[in-house]
Amino acid sequence: MADVMPLTLRRMSSSLRSRLRDRSPGLGPALAGGALAAGLGLGGCAALVMVLWVSSPYPDSGPGGALHVAAALWLLAHGVELVRAETLSGAPQPVGLTPLLLLALPVWLVYRAARDATDASEEPDGPPPVPARTAWTGVVLGYLGVGAAATLYAFGGEPRPDWIWVTVCLPLLAGGAAGVGVWTGAGRPRPPVSSRLPQWVRGNVLGTAARAAGAATAVLTGGGALILGASLVWHGDTARLAFTQLTQGWTGRLTVLLLAVTLVPNAALWSASYALGPGFPLGAGHMVHPLASDPAPLLPPFPLLAAVPDAGAGTPLNWAAALVPVTAGVTAGWFVAAAAVRRGRPWLHWSAGRSVGVLALAALLCGLALTLLAELSGGPLGTSTLSRFGPVAWRTGSAAALWLLLLGTPVTLAARAWRLGTLRRAGVLPSRRTKKRTSPTGVKAPDATEAPPKLPAPSPEPERQDLYDFLEADSPESAPAPRTPDRSQLEDRSDSEDRSEPDAPSPDGSTPPEREEAPDPAEPNPSA
Repeated sequence: MADVMPLTLRRMSSSLRSRLRDRSPGLGPALAGGALAAGLGLGGCAALVMVLWVSSPYPDSGPGGALHVAAALWLLAHGVELVRAETLSGAPQPVGLTPLLLLALPVWLVYRAARDATDASEEPDGPPPVPARTAWTGVVLGYLGVGAAATLYAFGGEPRPDWIWVTVCLPLLAGGAAGVGVWTGAGRPRPPVSSRLPQWVRGNVLGTAARAAGAATAVLTGGGALILGASLVWHGDTARLAFTQLTQGWTGRLTVLLLAVTLVPNAALWSASYALGPGFPLGAGHMVHPLASDPAPLLPPFPLLAAVPDAGAGTPLNWAAALVPVTAGVTAGWFVAAAAVRRGRPWLHWSAGRSVGVLALAALLCGLALTLLAELSGGPLGTSTLSRFGPVAWRTGSAAALWLLLLGTPVTLAARAWRLGTLRRAGVLPSRRTKKRTSPTGVKAPDATEAPPKLPAPSPEPERQDLYDFLEADSPESAPAPRTPDRSQLEDRSDSEDRSEPDAPSPDGSTPPEREEAPDPAEPNPSA
């Protein structure tokens, strides 16, 4: 009995270990991953703020105030609008300009948490992968749980978050980033395409349009960053003077430098909108675009604001910014043309109308991307004149789509024709030239609808083995089969027999007027 109990316990423990090994990780690890992602982002902001607070020679508040600022800064990185209640006028002032470089931190953390929660173990006896729905739900709930705690804590300090923006921005960012992470962890499966869509849409159209739109968006944002850098170098003295005017001491200047670095993507998008034509409002009612520059007066001496063109009408140097959208349109057109005529499969090239349609779809996607980025890059810094900073989203997106459609269309058609011509000259594709049939003078060309005259079929030449049919066969199997006589030969034979032999009298003594059909040569002739 004593030996049976340990054996039973060993079997039960082995079964329990196998069940624990084979069961799905479930919702718990995904919840922990989402909470860890939120904690890392919040801890990074708190560490940065605490370092600046400790190194500041004149701190305005204690460590509690610094931690409240860190929580508010973490919420601002998600696009949440903050409200400053302690102002000189006594009226609350909104702060809604989100540094895009700070926005990239929570997006990346949530994306990594969702991707790691979905990845399967590489060990052969490891647990199976977590279902995508479970991983997404766990990461989002874990992240929002920490976000709710941080929001409650930030409400006790200055500045305070706006509840409406919290309930919109935090779930939207967490859900979107987690969705992309789960999709990546699952192997990037392609979504099923409805069979109701046209065939040209179900092909490689969406992927080509997305790549062309992504390339054009990258060119626009990169070109905006290039314009920003060139303008800062041009106004280098003003940008360098802003550091000394805004604050004193290396701690304050370091803070201003870090803030300027986090706002560089915002300024690059402002410059892209400037190059596209709509420009951006630098204060309510004060527009800055290539034709004219009218910034709001009495702006703070911030280093990035030194890159704003001087007030007045635009010069040819300002108009040269249009080279950025021109390059974007050429890039999008070249991407579409390269997909329209593939050198690996030249016989499946797209038509001109289909190529232009794909370019239009790429322009639409690029316009939507620029609309979203422009909306995220701007925001208010107060009321009255400071209520609007940054590009108008719908104008920027519409201008981007229009530039790509107008400039990308001729580039797409020209590049497509050039690639087709190159393949035809190389002999990969047949030439489009057709030889025209010409008829002699005075002779009417035969109508295509008329049937050609029937010519007698040539008699088949005897095969080599038929030349030796007169030889005797060595065996019955090798002997040639007897030939069946043709119908014409039968008729000729029956006519000759009719002329040589008289008709046999019928039993009643009458003679038939004519023979209706020739007798079968295989049957014996009774008159013979």
